[in-house]
Amino acid sequence: MDERPIGVFDSGLGGLTAARALAEILPGEDLLYFGDTGRVPYGSRGAEVIRRYARQDAAFLLGQGVKAVVCACGTVSSVAGEDLAAGMDCPFIEVVSPAARAAVGATRNHRVGVIATAATIASGRFPEAIRSLDPEAQVLARACPLFVPLVEGGHIAPGDPIAGPAVAYYLRELRDWGADTLVLGCTHYPLLAPLIRDYLGEAVRLVSSGEEAAFTTRALLAERGLLSSRTKGGSSRYFVTDPGGSFAAVAEVFLGEPVNHVAPVEIGSLERLELQGR
Repeated sequence: MDERPIGVFDSGLGGLTAARALAEILPGEDLLYFGDTGRVPYGSRGAEVIRRYARQDAAFLLGQGVKAVVCACGTVSSVAGEDLAAGMDCPFIEVVSPAARAAVGATRNHRVGVIATAATIASGRFPEAIRSLDPEAQVLARACPLFVPLVEGGHIAPGDPIAGPAVAYYLRELRDWGADTLVLGCTHYPLLAPLIRDYLGEAVRLVSSGEEAAFTTRALLAERGLLSSRTKGGSSRYFVTDPGGSFAAVAEVFLGEPVNHVAPVEIGSLERLELQGR
């Protein structure tokens, strides 16, 4: 048994969907969440910048004494996941592989849609991971750059006059193509799931990359004997690089409960960190 916390990081707020899933399936675990809200978004940045930021984010969590690191960011997982895995001695969980496994298990007609940020789609990692598991799979991947600001702006309710047309605009091709499974490759996107279901229909199965990463985390920690001895009572602490932003208010929308224990992290101190390779 291991009572150290699980570390979760994202470029901003989206990874809170993974943190929420972890808290639900592992209620006895302590969680440390780091959101790089001062340098968000990552999805429109170049690959080298994303890799550098990702190494610093992971190094920060390792410095807090976590027993595992969950990269709850589709962009970082796609662009820098292998780089991060090579630099850690503790369990490292990204969101691409778990979501790909779930999508392959869910699809009936081998037509899988993927929606994510521009950087994630450009990396090609989701189609690659899906086809490696199912060579018959056809994958249609599309970037949905407006979804993140819509979620953070609170436009998530069914019938929303702004989000509804955006969902139709981005998903029309996937619907007409006949995908029966859709991977939500950005951890913001599950908050738009009700609108997406309304548009695509209940027959299309939605795969939440953050939730699948949480299930993988539980399995990996159990396999390595790293689960907490507690079955309830876990706590959550939050770190952000823009303490003057609206993190607490928006995070409450993601988590469904008030957010306390939010601590600032200076970007300058973060940039002095570097993930040490094995």
